[in-house]
Amino acid sequence: MSKQLTISILFWCLSISGFAQEKLSLREAITIALQNNYDIKISKNEIKIAQNNANVGNAGMLPTIDGVYSNGGSIQNTRQTPVTGEDRVIRGARSTNNSYGADLNWTIFDGFTMFANYDRLKELQKQGEINARLTILTTVADVITAYYDIVRQQQLLVAADSAIDVSLWRGNIAKTKLQLGRGSKLDVLTAQVDYNTDTSNFIQIKNFLQVAKVRLNQLLVRDISTDFTVADSIDVDKGILFSKQAELAELQNPNVQNAFINQKIASLNLKAIKGARYPAISLNSGYSRAKSTSPTGFNQRFAANGFTYGVTASLNLFNGFLQRQQERNAKIDIENSSLNLSKTKLDVKSQLLTAYQNYATYLDLIKLEQRNVDIAKENLDITMAKYKLGSIAPLELREAQRNAIDAKNRFIEMQYQAKIAETTLKEISGNVDLSN
Repeated sequence: MSKQLTISILFWCLSISGFAQEKLSLREAITIALQNNYDIKISKNEIKIAQNNANVGNAGMLPTIDGVYSNGGSIQNTRQTPVTGEDRVIRGARSTNNSYGADLNWTIFDGFTMFANYDRLKELQKQGEINARLTILTTVADVITAYYDIVRQQQLLVAADSAIDVSLWRGNIAKTKLQLGRGSKLDVLTAQVDYNTDTSNFIQIKNFLQVAKVRLNQLLVRDISTDFTVADSIDVDKGILFSKQAELAELQNPNVQNAFINQKIASLNLKAIKGARYPAISLNSGYSRAKSTSPTGFNQRFAANGFTYGVTASLNLFNGFLQRQQERNAKIDIENSSLNLSKTKLDVKSQLLTAYQNYATYLDLIKLEQRNVDIAKENLDITMAKYKLGSIAPLELREAQRNAIDAKNRFIEMQYQAKIAETTLKEISGNVDLSN
Protein backbone atom coordinates (compact mmCIF):
# COMPACT_ATOMS: atom_id res chain seq x y z
CA MET A 1 0.00 0.00 0.00
CA SER A 2 2.89 2.37 0.71
CA LYS A 3 4.26 1.90 -2.83
CA GLN A 4 0.84 2.48 -4.30
CA LEU A 5 0.54 5.67 -2.30
CA THR A 6 4.00 6.79 -3.44
CA ILE A 7 3.22 6.35 -7.13
CA SER A 8 -0.16 8.05 -6.68
CA ILE A 9 1.52 11.04 -5.10
CA LEU A 10 4.01 11.09 -8.00
CA PHE A 11 1.19 11.22 -10.55
CA TRP A 12 -0.57 13.92 -8.55
CA CYS A 13 2.58 16.06 -8.43
CA LEU A 14 3.05 15.65 -12.17
CA SER A 15 -0.50 16.75 -12.85
CA ILE A 16 -0.20 19.76 -10.54
CA SER A 17 3.09 20.86 -12.15
CA GLY A 18 1.53 20.48 -15.57
CA PHE A 19 -0.92 23.30 -14.82
CA ALA A 20 1.94 25.69 -14.08
CA GLN A 21 3.94 24.80 -17.19
CA GLU A 22 4.08 26.88 -20.35
CA LYS A 23 2.16 25.41 -23.28
CA LEU A 24 4.57 25.69 -26.20
CA SER A 25 3.27 25.28 -29.75
CA LEU A 26 5.51 24.30 -32.64
CA ARG A 27 4.92 27.69 -34.31
CA GLU A 28 6.07 29.46 -31.14
CA ALA A 29 9.13 27.23 -30.88
CA ILE A 30 10.16 28.00 -34.46
CA THR A 31 9.60 31.74 -33.95
CA ILE A 32 11.79 31.73 -30.83
CA ALA A 33 14.52 29.77 -32.65
CA LEU A 34 14.52 32.19 -35.59
CA GLN A 35 14.99 35.07 -33.16
CA ASN A 36 17.51 33.54 -30.74
CA ASN A 37 19.46 30.70 -32.35
CA TYR A 38 23.19 31.43 -32.43
CA ASP A 39 23.83 29.73 -35.78
CA ILE A 40 21.13 31.86 -37.42
CA LYS A 41 22.55 35.04 -35.90
CA ILE A 42 26.04 34.16 -37.13
CA SER A 43 24.75 33.43 -40.64
CA LYS A 44 22.95 36.80 -40.71
CA ASN A 45 26.19 38.56 -39.77
CA GLU A 46 27.99 36.70 -42.54
CA ILE A 47 25.36 38.00 -44.98
CA LYS A 48 26.15 41.55 -43.85
CA ILE A 49 29.86 40.95 -44.48
CA ALA A 50 29.13 39.65 -47.99
CA GLN A 51 26.88 42.66 -48.66
CA ASN A 52 29.59 45.03 -47.45
CA ASN A 53 32.14 43.36 -49.73
CA ALA A 54 29.97 43.53 -52.87
CA ASN A 55 30.81 47.08 -53.98
CA VAL A 56 32.56 48.71 -56.92
CA GLY A 57 35.40 49.92 -54.73
CA ASN A 58 36.27 46.41 -53.60
CA ALA A 59 36.24 45.35 -57.26
CA GLY A 60 38.85 47.97 -58.13
CA MET A 61 36.61 50.31 -60.16
CA LEU A 62 37.14 53.46 -58.08
CA PRO A 63 40.25 55.66 -57.82
CA THR A 64 42.55 55.64 -54.82
CA ILE A 65 43.76 58.85 -53.18
CA ASP A 66 46.67 58.83 -50.77
CA GLY A 67 47.63 61.75 -48.59
CA VAL A 68 51.36 62.18 -47.90
CA TYR A 69 53.05 64.28 -45.24
CA SER A 70 56.68 64.35 -44.18
CA ASN A 71 58.65 66.57 -41.86
CA GLY A 72 62.33 66.20 -41.02
CA GLY A 73 65.66 67.87 -40.80
CA SER A 74 69.30 67.56 -39.84
CA ILE A 75 72.01 69.20 -37.73
CA GLN A 76 75.49 69.16 -39.24
CA ASN A 77 78.96 70.56 -38.73
CA THR A 78 80.44 71.61 -42.10
CA ARG A 79 83.72 72.90 -43.48
CA GLN A 80 83.75 74.48 -46.97
CA THR A 81 87.07 75.20 -48.73
CA PRO A 82 86.66 77.62 -51.66
CA VAL A 83 89.18 77.95 -54.47
CA THR A 84 90.26 81.24 -53.04
CA GLY A 85 89.93 82.58 -49.55
CA GLU A 86 89.69 81.03 -46.15
CA ASP A 87 87.76 77.91 -45.13
CA ARG A 88 84.18 78.44 -44.06
CA VAL A 89 83.36 76.51 -40.94
CA ILE A 90 79.76 76.15 -39.70
CA ARG A 91 78.91 74.23 -36.54
CA GLY A 92 75.39 73.04 -35.72
CA ALA A 93 73.93 73.96 -39.12
CA ARG A 94 70.20 73.07 -38.95
CA SER A 95 68.40 72.04 -42.17
CA THR A 96 64.65 71.40 -42.43
CA ASN A 97 62.45 69.60 -44.96
CA ASN A 98 58.66 69.77 -44.98
CA SER A 99 56.30 68.45 -47.64
CA TYR A 100 52.70 67.33 -48.02
CA GLY A 101 50.34 66.52 -50.81
CA ALA A 102 47.90 64.01 -52.29
CA ASP A 103 48.31 61.40 -55.02
CA LEU A 104 45.46 60.01 -57.12
CA ASN A 105 45.61 56.78 -59.09
CA TRP A 106 42.71 55.41 -61.10
CA THR A 107 42.80 52.26 -63.20
CA ILE A 108 40.27 52.91 -65.94
CA PHE A 109 40.88 49.72 -67.91
CA ASP A 110 42.38 46.38 -66.88
CA GLY A 111 41.05 44.01 -69.48
CA PHE A 112 37.57 43.81 -67.88
CA THR A 113 39.05 42.17 -64.77
CA MET A 114 37.40 44.69 -62.46
CA PHE A 115 33.96 43.90 -63.94
CA ALA A 116 34.53 40.18 -63.47
CA ASN A 117 35.59 40.81 -59.87
CA TYR A 118 32.46 42.86 -59.21
CA ASP A 119 30.23 40.13 -60.63
CA ARG A 120 32.09 37.56 -58.52
CA LEU A 121 31.49 39.61 -55.35
CA LYS A 122 27.77 39.77 -56.13
CA GLU A 123 27.69 35.99 -56.60
CA LEU A 124 29.47 35.56 -53.28
CA GLN A 125 26.79 37.73 -51.70
CA LYS A 126 24.10 35.46 -53.15
CA GLN A 127 26.01 32.45 -51.87
CA GLY A 128 26.09 33.97 -48.38
CA GLU A 129 22.32 34.43 -48.51
CA ILE A 130 21.86 30.82 -49.62
CA ASN A 131 24.12 29.55 -46.82
CA ALA A 132 22.10 31.60 -44.34
CA ARG A 133 18.90 30.06 -45.68
CA LEU A 134 20.48 26.61 -45.36
CA THR A 135 21.27 27.36 -41.72
CA ILE A 136 17.69 28.46 -41.12
CA LEU A 137 16.26 25.35 -42.81
CA THR A 138 18.54 23.08 -40.80
CA THR A 139 17.71 24.83 -37.54
CA VAL A 140 13.96 24.73 -38.16
CA ALA A 141 14.18 21.03 -39.07
CA ASP A 142 16.11 20.40 -35.85
CA VAL A 143 13.46 22.28 -33.86
CA ILE A 144 10.66 20.25 -35.46
CA THR A 145 12.51 17.00 -34.74
CA ALA A 146 13.22 17.99 -31.13
CA TYR A 147 9.65 19.21 -30.60
CA TYR A 148 8.03 16.00 -31.81
CA ASP A 149 10.54 13.94 -29.85
CA ILE A 150 9.03 15.56 -26.76
CA VAL A 151 5.54 14.76 -28.06
CA ARG A 152 6.66 11.16 -28.56
CA GLN A 153 8.09 10.91 -25.05
CA GLN A 154 4.90 12.38 -23.60
CA GLN A 155 2.82 9.78 -25.41
CA LEU A 156 5.15 6.99 -24.29
CA LEU A 157 4.82 8.29 -20.74
CA VAL A 158 1.02 8.09 -20.98
CA ALA A 159 1.32 4.53 -22.32
CA ALA A 160 3.66 3.61 -19.47
CA ASP A 161 1.17 5.14 -17.04
CA SER A 162 -1.60 2.94 -18.42
CA ALA A 163 0.65 -0.12 -17.99
CA ILE A 164 1.11 0.80 -14.31
CA ASP A 165 -2.67 1.11 -13.92
CA VAL A 166 -3.17 -2.44 -15.24
CA SER A 167 -0.39 -3.80 -13.01
CA LEU A 168 -1.86 -2.02 -10.01
CA TRP A 169 -5.31 -3.44 -10.78
CA ARG A 170 -3.82 -6.91 -11.21
CA GLY A 171 -2.02 -6.64 -7.87
CA ASN A 172 -5.20 -5.64 -6.09
CA ILE A 173 -7.08 -8.60 -7.63
CA ALA A 174 -4.28 -10.98 -6.58
CA LYS A 175 -4.34 -9.66 -3.00
CA THR A 176 -8.13 -9.95 -2.83
CA LYS A 177 -8.02 -13.55 -4.07
CA LEU A 178 -5.30 -14.35 -1.52
CA GLN A 179 -7.42 -12.91 1.28
CA LEU A 180 -10.40 -14.99 0.12
CA GLY A 181 -8.27 -18.12 -0.02
CA ARG A 182 -8.61 -18.46 -3.78
CA GLY A 183 -5.16 -17.17 -4.74
CA SER A 184 -1.50 -17.68 -3.90
CA LYS A 185 1.31 -15.58 -2.47
CA LEU A 186 3.29 -16.25 -5.65
CA ASP A 187 0.69 -14.42 -7.75
CA VAL A 188 0.85 -11.43 -5.43
CA LEU A 189 4.66 -11.29 -5.56
CA THR A 190 4.72 -11.71 -9.34
CA ALA A 191 2.20 -8.89 -9.72
CA GLN A 192 4.35 -6.68 -7.46
CA VAL A 193 7.49 -7.41 -9.53
CA ASP A 194 5.67 -6.53 -12.75
CA TYR A 195 4.29 -3.40 -11.12
CA ASN A 196 7.81 -2.33 -10.08
CA THR A 197 9.09 -3.07 -13.58
CA ASP A 198 6.42 -0.87 -15.14
CA THR A 199 7.15 1.90 -12.61
CA SER A 200 10.85 1.73 -13.47
CA ASN A 201 10.02 2.04 -17.15
CA PHE A 202 7.81 5.05 -16.38
CA ILE A 203 10.63 6.79 -14.50
CA GLN A 204 13.11 6.16 -17.32
CA ILE A 205 10.73 7.58 -19.93
CA LYS A 206 10.15 10.60 -17.72
CA ASN A 207 13.92 11.14 -17.70
CA PHE A 208 14.04 10.86 -21.51
CA LEU A 209 11.27 13.46 -21.64
CA GLN A 210 13.26 15.93 -19.54
CA VAL A 211 16.40 15.38 -21.61
CA ALA A 212 14.38 16.05 -24.79
CA LYS A 213 13.13 19.32 -23.28
CA VAL A 214 16.69 20.39 -22.50
CA ARG A 215 17.63 19.75 -26.13
CA LEU A 216 14.78 21.90 -27.43
CA ASN A 217 15.56 24.70 -24.97
CA GLN A 218 19.14 24.62 -26.20
CA LEU A 219 17.99 25.06 -29.81
CA LEU A 220 15.73 27.93 -28.72
CA VAL A 221 18.66 29.53 -26.84
CA ARG A 222 16.81 30.01 -23.57
CA ASP A 223 17.18 28.77 -20.01
CA ILE A 224 17.67 25.04 -20.46
CA SER A 225 15.78 24.35 -17.23
CA THR A 226 12.60 25.98 -18.58
CA ASP A 227 9.73 23.52 -18.23
CA PHE A 228 6.82 23.41 -20.64
CA THR A 229 4.28 21.16 -22.28
CA VAL A 230 3.76 20.53 -25.98
CA ALA A 231 1.03 19.25 -28.26
CA ASP A 232 -0.39 15.84 -27.39
CA SER A 233 -0.36 14.40 -30.93
CA ILE A 234 1.97 14.05 -33.91
CA ASP A 235 0.40 15.48 -37.05
CA VAL A 236 1.89 13.95 -40.20
CA ASP A 237 1.33 15.53 -43.61
CA LYS A 238 0.03 12.57 -45.60
CA GLY A 239 -0.38 14.37 -48.93
CA ILE A 240 3.25 14.83 -50.02
CA LEU A 241 3.94 13.99 -53.69
CA PHE A 242 7.44 12.97 -54.75
CA SER A 243 7.21 14.73 -58.13
CA LYS A 244 6.39 18.04 -56.45
CA GLN A 245 9.24 17.71 -53.96
CA ALA A 246 11.71 16.78 -56.74
CA GLU A 247 10.65 19.86 -58.70
CA LEU A 248 11.12 22.10 -55.66
CA ALA A 249 14.50 20.54 -54.83
CA GLU A 250 15.78 21.32 -58.32
CA LEU A 251 14.97 25.00 -57.76
CA GLN A 252 15.33 25.54 -54.02
CA ASN A 253 17.78 23.06 -52.53
CA PRO A 254 20.60 25.20 -51.04
CA ASN A 255 23.32 22.70 -51.96
CA VAL A 256 22.23 22.71 -55.62
CA GLN A 257 22.05 26.50 -55.61
CA ASN A 258 25.52 26.73 -54.08
CA ALA A 259 26.96 24.37 -56.69
CA PHE A 260 25.37 26.45 -59.47
CA ILE A 261 26.86 29.66 -58.05
CA ASN A 262 30.28 28.01 -57.73
CA GLN A 263 30.07 27.22 -61.44
CA LYS A 264 29.38 30.89 -62.23
CA ILE A 265 32.22 32.02 -59.95
CA ALA A 266 34.63 29.66 -61.75
CA SER A 267 33.65 31.23 -65.09
CA LEU A 268 34.15 34.72 -63.69
CA ASN A 269 37.59 33.74 -62.36
CA LEU A 270 38.63 32.71 -65.88
CA LYS A 271 37.34 36.03 -67.21
CA ALA A 272 39.38 37.92 -64.61
CA ILE A 273 42.53 35.93 -65.43
CA LYS A 274 42.13 36.55 -69.17
CA GLY A 275 42.02 40.26 -68.41
CA ALA A 276 45.80 40.16 -67.90
CA ARG A 277 46.21 39.70 -71.69
CA TYR A 278 44.95 43.24 -72.25
CA PRO A 279 46.77 46.47 -71.45
CA ALA A 280 46.14 48.18 -68.12
CA ILE A 281 45.56 51.91 -68.32
CA SER A 282 45.69 54.20 -65.29
CA LEU A 283 45.26 57.91 -64.74
CA ASN A 284 47.43 59.52 -62.09
CA SER A 285 47.52 62.97 -60.63
CA GLY A 286 48.68 64.73 -57.53
CA TYR A 287 49.31 67.92 -55.69
CA SER A 288 52.33 68.61 -53.51
CA ARG A 289 53.79 71.43 -51.52
CA ALA A 290 57.36 71.43 -50.19
CA LYS A 291 59.58 73.71 -48.14
CA SER A 292 63.19 73.32 -47.07
CA THR A 293 65.97 75.35 -45.43
CA SER A 294 69.71 74.73 -45.65
CA PRO A 295 72.13 77.33 -44.32
CA THR A 296 75.03 75.50 -45.95
CA GLY A 297 73.55 75.19 -49.43
CA PHE A 298 73.54 77.46 -52.46
CA ASN A 299 69.87 78.29 -51.78
CA GLN A 300 69.27 78.74 -48.08
CA ARG A 301 65.48 78.53 -48.51
CA PHE A 302 63.41 76.62 -51.05
CA ALA A 303 59.63 76.36 -51.57
CA ALA A 304 57.55 74.73 -54.31
CA ASN A 305 53.95 73.66 -54.93
CA GLY A 306 51.96 72.42 -57.90
CA PHE A 307 50.08 69.62 -59.64
CA THR A 308 51.26 66.53 -61.46
CA TYR A 309 49.31 64.42 -63.94
CA GLY A 310 49.82 61.63 -66.39
CA VAL A 311 48.66 58.43 -67.99
CA THR A 312 50.26 55.04 -67.42
CA ALA A 313 49.78 52.07 -69.70
CA SER A 314 51.28 48.62 -69.22
CA LEU A 315 51.04 45.33 -71.06
CA ASN A 316 52.27 41.95 -69.93
CA LEU A 317 54.39 40.66 -72.82
CA PHE A 318 55.80 37.55 -71.17
CA ASN A 319 55.68 36.16 -67.63
CA GLY A 320 57.20 32.73 -68.05
CA PHE A 321 54.00 31.09 -69.41
CA LEU A 322 52.23 31.75 -66.09
CA GLN A 323 49.32 33.38 -67.90
CA ARG A 324 48.68 30.28 -69.98
CA GLN A 325 49.04 28.07 -66.89
CA GLN A 326 46.54 30.13 -64.89
CA GLU A 327 44.01 30.07 -67.74
CA ARG A 328 44.32 26.30 -68.11
CA ASN A 329 43.81 25.79 -64.37
CA ALA A 330 40.80 28.12 -64.45
CA LYS A 331 39.24 26.07 -67.25
CA ILE A 332 39.77 22.91 -65.21
CA ASP A 333 38.04 24.61 -62.27
CA ILE A 334 35.07 25.33 -64.54
CA GLU A 335 34.93 21.68 -65.56
CA ASN A 336 35.16 20.58 -61.92
CA SER A 337 32.40 22.97 -60.89
CA SER A 338 30.19 21.58 -63.64
CA LEU A 339 30.89 18.02 -62.48
CA ASN A 340 30.22 19.04 -58.89
CA LEU A 341 26.87 20.55 -59.92
CA SER A 342 25.86 17.31 -61.62
CA LYS A 343 27.05 15.28 -58.62
CA THR A 344 25.16 17.51 -56.19
CA LYS A 345 21.94 17.18 -58.19
CA LEU A 346 22.32 13.39 -58.21
CA ASP A 347 23.04 13.31 -54.46
CA VAL A 348 19.98 15.45 -53.73
CA LYS A 349 17.75 13.25 -55.89
CA SER A 350 19.08 10.15 -54.12
CA GLN A 351 18.50 11.68 -50.68
CA LEU A 352 15.04 12.82 -51.71
CA LEU A 353 14.00 9.42 -53.04
CA THR A 354 15.34 7.67 -49.94
CA ALA A 355 13.49 10.06 -47.68
CA TYR A 356 10.28 9.64 -49.67
CA GLN A 357 10.51 5.85 -49.55
CA ASN A 358 10.94 6.04 -45.78
CA TYR A 359 8.01 8.46 -45.59
CA ALA A 360 5.71 6.19 -47.63
CA THR A 361 6.77 3.14 -45.65
CA TYR A 362 6.10 4.78 -42.30
CA LEU A 363 2.66 5.92 -43.48
CA ASP A 364 1.80 2.29 -44.25
CA LEU A 365 3.19 1.19 -40.90
CA ILE A 366 1.09 3.80 -39.11
CA LYS A 367 -2.06 2.23 -40.56
CA LEU A 368 -0.88 -1.27 -39.63
CA GLU A 369 0.13 -0.33 -36.09
CA GLN A 370 -3.14 1.50 -35.55
CA ARG A 371 -4.99 -1.74 -36.27
CA ASN A 372 -2.59 -3.60 -33.97
CA VAL A 373 -3.30 -1.12 -31.19
CA ASP A 374 -7.04 -1.66 -31.52
CA ILE A 375 -6.66 -5.45 -31.59
CA ALA A 376 -4.22 -5.51 -28.67
CA LYS A 377 -6.50 -3.25 -26.60
CA GLU A 378 -9.51 -5.46 -27.25
CA ASN A 379 -7.45 -8.52 -26.39
CA LEU A 380 -6.29 -6.91 -23.14
CA ASP A 381 -9.85 -5.98 -22.16
CA ILE A 382 -11.01 -9.57 -22.71
CA THR A 383 -8.00 -10.99 -20.87
CA MET A 384 -8.55 -8.67 -17.89
CA ALA A 385 -12.19 -9.76 -17.67
CA LYS A 386 -11.16 -13.43 -17.73
CA TYR A 387 -8.44 -12.86 -15.12
CA LYS A 388 -10.95 -11.19 -12.83
CA LEU A 389 -13.15 -14.28 -13.13
CA GLY A 390 -10.12 -16.49 -12.47
CA SER A 391 -10.33 -18.38 -15.75
CA ILE A 392 -6.77 -17.55 -16.92
CA ALA A 393 -3.31 -17.47 -15.34
CA PRO A 394 -1.49 -14.21 -14.45
CA LEU A 395 1.12 -14.98 -17.12
CA GLU A 396 -1.51 -14.72 -19.86
CA LEU A 397 -2.63 -11.33 -18.52
CA ARG A 398 0.96 -10.09 -18.40
CA GLU A 399 1.49 -11.24 -21.99
CA ALA A 400 -1.66 -9.45 -23.17
CA GLN A 401 -0.58 -6.35 -21.26
CA ARG A 402 2.89 -6.47 -22.83
CA ASN A 403 1.43 -6.90 -26.32
CA ALA A 404 -0.84 -3.90 -25.79
CA ILE A 405 1.95 -1.63 -24.59
CA ASP A 406 4.32 -2.81 -27.34
CA ALA A 407 1.67 -2.14 -30.00
CA LYS A 408 1.07 1.35 -28.59
CA ASN A 409 4.80 2.09 -28.45
CA ARG A 410 5.30 0.93 -32.05
CA PHE A 411 2.41 3.09 -33.20
CA ILE A 412 3.89 6.14 -31.47
CA GLU A 413 7.33 5.37 -32.94
CA MET A 414 5.96 5.01 -36.47
CA GLN A 415 4.20 8.35 -36.18
CA TYR A 416 7.42 9.99 -35.02
CA GLN A 417 9.53 8.39 -37.75
CA ALA A 418 6.96 9.43 -40.37
CA LYS A 419 7.21 13.02 -39.10
CA ILE A 420 11.00 12.88 -39.28
CA ALA A 421 10.81 11.56 -42.86
CA GLU A 422 8.32 14.29 -43.77
CA THR A 423 10.59 16.97 -42.29
CA THR A 424 13.64 15.55 -44.09
CA LEU A 425 11.74 15.59 -47.39
CA LYS A 426 10.80 19.22 -46.98
CA GLU A 427 14.28 20.17 -45.80
CA ILE A 428 15.88 18.59 -48.88
CA SER A 429 13.43 20.36 -51.18
CA GLY A 430 14.00 23.64 -49.36
CA ASN A 431 10.32 23.75 -48.51
CA VAL A 432 10.20 23.61 -44.72
CA ASP A 433 7.32 25.77 -43.48
CA LEU A 434 9.09 28.33 -41.29
CA SER A 435 5.84 29.48 -39.75
CA ASN A 436 4.42 25.95 -39.51
